[in-house]
Amino acid sequence: MATASIPGPAISLRKVEEKAPALVSLYKSAGVSLRKHGLDGQRAAVYLVLDYSGSMKDYYKDGSVQALADRVLGLSANLDDDGRVPVVFFSTDIDAVTDIALENHHGRVDAIVAGLGHMGKTSYHLAMDAVIDHYIDSGSTAPALVVFQTDGGPISKHAAERYLCKAAKLPLFWQFIGFGNKRSSQFDFLHKLDELAVPAKRAVDNAGFFHAGLDPRTVADSELYDRLVGEFPLWLAAARAQGIVQ
Repeated sequence: MATASIPGPAISLRKVEEKAPALVSLYKSAGVSLRKHGLDGQRAAVYLVLDYSGSMKDYYKDGSVQALADRVLGLSANLDDDGRVPVVFFSTDIDAVTDIALENHHGRVDAIVAGLGHMGKTSYHLAMDAVIDHYIDSGSTAPALVVFQTDGGPISKHAAERYLCKAAKLPLFWQFIGFGNKRSSQFDFLHKLDELAVPAKRAVDNAGFFHAGLDPRTVADSELYDRLVGEFPLWLAAARAQGIVQ
């Protein structure tokens, strides 16, 4: 994967039209948001982390999770030239580490979930550990945007905070996205993670958080992409200044 900024998307419109015609509008919308935030030509790995806890059942059933995966794939096609997004499914433990590609995105979430077991609780830190391992094992030095979806707080807040602070020394930015009631206290911890002190707690501000509401599918593509990438350039600048991103 290229690390330099080259004007334009990593994957051409023609290739997206050939491999994933259903994602063309998402790909274009993501491109608009990237340009708006000064990220035209930026290259980055994109990860997707999906909550597979019991309370997520309806979001898998109604297609909300697949819709998010499609949108993240449309974003990734602008940032990364390999045409696939590594995906971590997590609950009490790690349920799966796999990927979703342009050519096989349709129904891919259902296909993966069909092979998974019991929907457990919510272990953020194990999911974060799986992403860190995957990134290190890939040998990449490019920055990475990790879209981390959940509908509630973690079973171990201490471990989640520790992992986020530890990961601040790596070229990984964690964009948390909450499914569910915006007034729920379940998301208080994610607000706390978003606001952890720099440099007292972590080297740079390496996380963001936003709510997608009770029905995330109703969030406009343009709004979703603006929220997914809005803090990424601020982190990139800080991480470059600290030598975290080359």
